[in-house]
Amino acid sequence: MVPLSFAGEEWLLTEGRALYWPRERALLVADLHLEKGSFFAGHGQMIPPYDSRETLERVALAIRETGARRVITLGDNFHDSDGSTRLEPHACGMLEALTKAVDWVWITGNHDPHMDARCGGVLVEELELGGVVLRHRAHKGETRPELSGHYHPRLQLKIRHRNIRRPCAVVSANDGGDEKPSGRMILPAFGAYTGGMNAADPAILAALQPAERIDAVVPAKGQLARFNLWNRAA
Repeated sequence: MVPLSFAGEEWLLTEGRALYWPRERALLVADLHLEKGSFFAGHGQMIPPYDSRETLERVALAIRETGARRVITLGDNFHDSDGSTRLEPHACGMLEALTKAVDWVWITGNHDPHMDARCGGVLVEELELGGVVLRHRAHKGETRPELSGHYHPRLQLKIRHRNIRRPCAVVSANDGGDEKPSGRMILPAFGAYTGGMNAADPAILAALQPAERIDAVVPAKGQLARFNLWNRAA
């Protein structure tokens, strides 16, 4: 885990694509897309059906690593609103154990607006916690600190003739003046079967406006690597 300053507080970004908020003892994960494998199987595309198990194992590991007492998901928890009905018994048992072990909040997304919390947890459309707005999709024009998902950002670099692609968080910053520093962050997708969008895609940059600058951030060898994507002054 590496420290990350955001919205006037210190956070920890894990190697496994999760964000930990020490003050709230909260683990935040975006875009689990549970049961994506069974969704595609139902549409004739047969892929290994164990994505939910792998994703939940990753969540359990992140809870152990951080000592989180709360998990907040940032939408697209299941690949579709009926995904919770397709969970096989083993994966459902894993999820029930996790939702009993910690205070679990599901924020719903565009893939699962009508999901059921069949295996535990509480459902909300969005949440404001400690002055930070938690929702699935960034609201263009939002001036409060905000955490979201939806875009599955991925840093794309070319180094020594090699194309490198890594999931990343995308962080915007504004000069808060005498006020508490503001900022907004889009988390990387956490699920096992999630692809990614170029972090510098115009859709992501537009979603985080207004901003003074926008950076991609990734943990790298115990440090935070930051790559500028956009500057207002440029």
